[in-house]
Amino acid sequence: MHRNGSGYAETMSDERIEAVQAVVDRVSSYQDGAPEGTVEKELRAGFAESGVEVADDEVKQLADAIESEHGSVSASDVLSA
Repeated sequence: MHRNGSGYAETMSDERIEAVQAVVDRVSSYQDGAPEGTVEKELRAGFAESGVEVADDEVKQLADAIESEHGSVSASDVLSA
């Protein structure tokens, strides 16, 4: 889904962004140095488990950020960029 001008995080409720952030924090805490594709797979599993719907392109953005940052990642910052 393509969004013009506004970031995904702007359209998310505080509750949803908190749920997304919780999954991102959990995955990023133990995925440093994981094989390629593992972070994205774990994000998808975490979102499915928590019942949060996140578009494919946003999952990829979050996975890329986790893999490149090697530390804490702000889901709202990544998704609103």
